[in-house]
Amino acid sequence: MTQDEMKEEVAKAALAYVVQDSIVGVGTGSTANKFIDALATMKDDIKGTVASSEATAERLRGHGIPVFELNDALTQVSKLSVYIDGADEFDPQKNLTKGGGGALTREKIVAAASEKFICIVDESKQVEHLGAFPLPIEVIPMAETLVMSIANNLGGRAQVREGFTTDNGNIIIDVNGLTIKNARQLEDDLNQVPGVVTNGIFSHQGADVILMATPQGVKTIA
Repeated sequence: MTQDEMKEEVAKAALAYVVQDSIVGVGTGSTANKFIDALATMKDDIKGTVASSEATAERLRGHGIPVFELNDALTQVSKLSVYIDGADEFDPQKNLTKGGGGALTREKIVAAASEKFICIVDESKQVEHLGAFPLPIEVIPMAETLVMSIANNLGGRAQVREGFTTDNGNIIIDVNGLTIKNARQLEDDLNQVPGVVTNGIFSHQGADVILMATPQGVKTIA
């Protein structure tokens, strides 16, 4: 089974967590795109979706799936029923690194607004400690040099993601070479730096359930 086929299988498995007549949060990235394609098969069973990026919203609308702004959705429901998204890596505590597609801030917001976060990945994303994947940090441009310096002092190698601007109009700084043994502490510490919008560690908004595709089938990690 190819990696692409595994992504398709885990995306289909996530449909079991979609609550009928509810509003569903939808993530960003290649695996989330597979979920959007699968969700189209039951689009008449839900009220609509909230997208974590402009690209996701466009793909959802392309399938004829209604897309709400989060503020509008939360006037109809107290929380979204579920948020379904991929991850760049995850550890045994179900902490995640996200933001390879640059949508980390909106992803974190939608995850926080949801009753449950179902993370869909293939087995290549499983790690003992976060850090194998570069840690993205969304930064207000004025703070670029400040955040680069602080990230380098952590023992990482920070670089600005060239030619990329987030949907919020900010830059992404990617930090390579970290071994993250206390994900929640680092998430909190980085978010205290002035100019940081948020970073790609999802510990406070970690996964409730991880669906992991393997060549032998989809494994549930709860």
